[in-house]
Amino acid sequence: MKVLKILALLSLVLVMPVQAKTALLDLNFRPLAGKTPVNLQKTYGGQVLLVVNTASKCGFTPQYDGLEALHKKLKSRGFSVLGFPSNDFRGQEPGTEKEIKDFCRLTYGVKFPMFEKVSVIGEQATPFYKELTATTGVAPGWNFHKYLIDRNGNVVANFGSRVKPDDAEMLAQIEKLLAQPVPKK
Repeated sequence: MKVLKILALLSLVLVMPVQAKTALLDLNFRPLAGKTPVNLQKTYGGQVLLVVNTASKCGFTPQYDGLEALHKKLKSRGFSVLGFPSNDFRGQEPGTEKEIKDFCRLTYGVKFPMFEKVSVIGEQATPFYKELTATTGVAPGWNFHKYLIDRNGNVVANFGSRVKPDDAEMLAQIEKLLAQPVPKK
């Protein structure tokens, strides 16, 4: 009987962290200029994710090219870049969602998932970005800040705006995460 109680308690301890970790992605966002919200956990759970706050009128905007190339190269292995336009830094994303979507598609050929325009810093930040900040201790300091999330929904690293999508250290971490097994549902 004691063994059963110990196993029951142990299973709770092992299950509880997984449940807490998936909560990060259990949020809904509309696709950019779209109407029907997407649940990040249901759509991207089990993938390695690079979450990026973006802007169209920023010195780092050319990173769209590298982000798209990275997404295209690794998508078939369970990787996705998720873009979140934000106007939080000196008004560098002033356009409507349709204007942002057209700019990204026509100027940089962006096909990776882009979501509704959000706030990523301060009190007005979305719960998603508040949690990314709380987990890492680092809020985006500018546009194109990157958070790396593993297949279990854990934030494992973050990279500042100056870190380009082809950065060797970031790519090594992504490859390491892609080598891990996909969690069972």
